[in-house]
Amino acid sequence: MPCFTPFNTDISHISLPEKFTFPFCYEPSELSQIAAQELQHHLQSQTQWQHDFEQDGKMFGVLVVKHSNGQLGYLSSFSGKLADQNHLSGFVPPVFDMLTEGSFFLEGTAPINAINHRIQQLENDPQLACFHQQLTENKKQAEDELEVQRQLMIQGRKQRKLARKEAEANLTNEALEAVFDDLGKQSVAEKAQQKHLKTHWAKQIAVIEDQLAQKIEAIEQLKLQRKQQSSALQKKLFAQYKFLNKHSQEKSLLEIFSATANPTPPAGSGECAAPKLLHYAFKHGFTPIALAEFWWGTSPRSEIRQHQKFYPACQNKCHPILTHMLEGITLEDNPLLKNHAEGKEIEIIYEDEAIVVVNKPAEFLSVPGVNVKDSVFTRLQALYPEVEGPFVLHRLDMSTSGLLVFALTRRANKSLQKQFITREIEKRYVALLEGKVSFDRGEITLPLRGDLEDRPRQMVCFEHGKPAHTTWEWIENIGGNSRVYLYPKTGRTHQLRVHCAHQNGLNMAIVGDDLYGKKTNRLHLHAEQLTFEHPYTKKQLTFQVKADF
Repeated sequence: MPCFTPFNTDISHISLPEKFTFPFCYEPSELSQIAAQELQHHLQSQTQWQHDFEQDGKMFGVLVVKHSNGQLGYLSSFSGKLADQNHLSGFVPPVFDMLTEGSFFLEGTAPINAINHRIQQLENDPQLACFHQQLTENKKQAEDELEVQRQLMIQGRKQRKLARKEAEANLTNEALEAVFDDLGKQSVAEKAQQKHLKTHWAKQIAVIEDQLAQKIEAIEQLKLQRKQQSSALQKKLFAQYKFLNKHSQEKSLLEIFSATANPTPPAGSGECAAPKLLHYAFKHGFTPIALAEFWWGTSPRSEIRQHQKFYPACQNKCHPILTHMLEGITLEDNPLLKNHAEGKEIEIIYEDEAIVVVNKPAEFLSVPGVNVKDSVFTRLQALYPEVEGPFVLHRLDMSTSGLLVFALTRRANKSLQKQFITREIEKRYVALLEGKVSFDRGEITLPLRGDLEDRPRQMVCFEHGKPAHTTWEWIENIGGNSRVYLYPKTGRTHQLRVHCAHQNGLNMAIVGDDLYGKKTNRLHLHAEQLTFEHPYTKKQLTFQVKADF
């Protein structure tokens, strides 16, 4: 079997995992790590194809499998295309190859490409630009001339008012009426001139707007036609992506996503490494043992993907597909369903009639989650059953330890909320980074938003992201790592973790960061210091608890 690779490493001493990898949150098994190392060696040494990983990093996957003859080995795959190809020696093929010569997809894209070309021609038509310019100039000229007329009318009214007063003081009867009649005619003439100007420019502008509308309508019709053809082609394409599971049950992308909140599969569904690996294994009679995916090359501009590090399967595209494909296979426990706070206690640092300050342990929710309800908030509810609160003012990630303040009364909540909104509350975190920083201090202003394809991850986005501002200060080096202070000026989700790990931030993940770096015993991030004004006494309070790492 050309895609099956026997291990080059002696694995005779390694026991097989009892359960298959839970693909959305996992620690790679020893066999998966060896398979990944062997694939990485191949990527470094092969000469059959070329791909610029410094410009275009890529996600790879390995699936440890058992051959029907009992031999252990692994399958390899990549997400999307590699070296501008879908098929490369040693890698499993795509579930469906849309780029096969003569395929309906290539035939279907030809008329869409023709529409794109026509749209581009119409949008670049000099006459279209000319109409836009004429419309702008005519509107400006109309506005200017009408403003001149308005000022003339204002001046005319003033002059006529003075004339009336003078006539009333010096004239009587017929002479006075004659003056008033003449002044009235002047007013009517000015209004008529204003009306004439409005009518003239309305006609001029309407002619240009009509010509422009015809041009735009032609473009919009083509865009609608393109959308309809693209949708039909995409639907036909999704129907061709059919995925097997252990029971040889086959489902297309359309069938798989029909039961989800968004029945239209996201673009690129089925092209990720994990679905390609599992489909090939089921199709050719391999028994899946363990799965792992790793990033190879430069990190993308927005997401955080670090060279050689392992990552879980994505939620938006892969979760529905893998749920079908792994049906009937015993999986490792989902860590997201486990209550990691069980057996842990929250430490109360300070309490009075208005507030309570706690030291939250790592792997402890600040507020109830979707699956796990145990949290600092629910613990405080049980501790203070008679108070108006507790009221949640801010949160820490489950993996982050440190100081949290809760209001116990509505009055205290209102005061502290205002301090948080106006950013009067000062927070200092301490973190251990994977590497040595080059400077003593600095600031990071990368805007953040949720990764729609892979929640709860966040990503840098200059177009739709919310402003995020962090300043930092180096404390000391510990071995090959850096201990730093972090001062968040805003409070975006995962702000400190992303600002540290992103290539345009500190480019060093926080030690133990299972989302943006490499998991260890814990996330080495701690909310060490919290300063705010007491809601009743108005006294400045500062609390500090040192990290246990």
